[in-house]
Amino acid sequence: MELGSADAFDRMGTLGVEEEFYIVDERGRPASGISDLVYDHPPDGVLADRLDHELFQFTIETQTPLIESVDRAGNVVREVRDALVDHAADYGYRIASAGLHPAAKWRELDHATKPRYKSQLDRIQYPQHRNTTAGLHVHVGVDDADKATWIANELRWYLPPLLALSVNSPFWNGFDTGLASARAKIFEGLPNTGMPTYFEDFEAYRRFERRMVELGSIEDRGELWYDVRPHTGHGTVEVRTPDAQTDPAATVAFVEYVHALVEDLAARYEDGESGTEIRREILDANKWHAMRYGYDAAFVTRDVEDTVTVEEFVAAESDRLGLDSLSRIFEGESGAARQRRLRDDEGLDALCEALCLD
Repeated sequence: MELGSADAFDRMGTLGVEEEFYIVDERGRPASGISDLVYDHPPDGVLADRLDHELFQFTIETQTPLIESVDRAGNVVREVRDALVDHAADYGYRIASAGLHPAAKWRELDHATKPRYKSQLDRIQYPQHRNTTAGLHVHVGVDDADKATWIANELRWYLPPLLALSVNSPFWNGFDTGLASARAKIFEGLPNTGMPTYFEDFEAYRRFERRMVELGSIEDRGELWYDVRPHTGHGTVEVRTPDAQTDPAATVAFVEYVHALVEDLAARYEDGESGTEIRREILDANKWHAMRYGYDAAFVTRDVEDTVTVEEFVAAESDRLGLDSLSRIFEGESGAARQRRLRDDEGLDALCEALCLD
């Protein structure tokens, strides 16, 4: 079995970005294109060996090359996206991006036939059969396994506000869910998702990961789909919380923030700061507010004595970390609000068109 180790954690501050997208036709509607784009005609260039698909035949994932500096993240994210759009266009497809595709009806769509996914569909059944979600995953390299575990623990409180800023999935299976991020709630229907518990150190996490595989609860460590995890293969802290973003500038803003936050927490760990032990139930409640209300959410503070709004969170984090990434996001309308406005004002066709990257 493939299991990682503490030795993987050997570099600080590197980046990797994974984005999940939808393969669509000329009208922006879901299209089964993974055979053409992944298997029959694998891409070269920046996408070589960095393009894969997800559970459905209209979902696809890109991975960036290793990014050595956060200053390069914007260029690399855009280069990968442009390459994907061009590759899809060569075979008559377009690419769309959102946390959920508003026109996707899961009962009418074909699943991928990769053995790993066939096994998941058989084991998990309904929650996986309906899982048309697309997310943004950010990896930040950490040079010590215990440090990475401590950072992952501390990151948990910051994830609901991050989700609130990224909300981009109000529609699912053809209807308005009333949520700002229905993707987050649908994905939580799978096992081993949502907020992880606190881990005392890396050995505690490694032992948990290993036992889950050895006892047959999961088939491989990749099925630990929590919102944040020490990635024992890549040697990173992986944040899996945000909805997929339509605008590449939004993706870059979230990458910049996650990188700055991990670097800040790493410095606090080095200074000997004690961790924050907050109940998972409080974190779950905060995440629910993010899913439901998006920009209008409020969150229980880490000391469980007060609440903080998204606006207050953005102001405090921008000042504390000296960056404007979150402010750039919050100054505009949320992805969920934009989708609802387009659907209400111009109709589903216009919304599908607006989610396309080209």
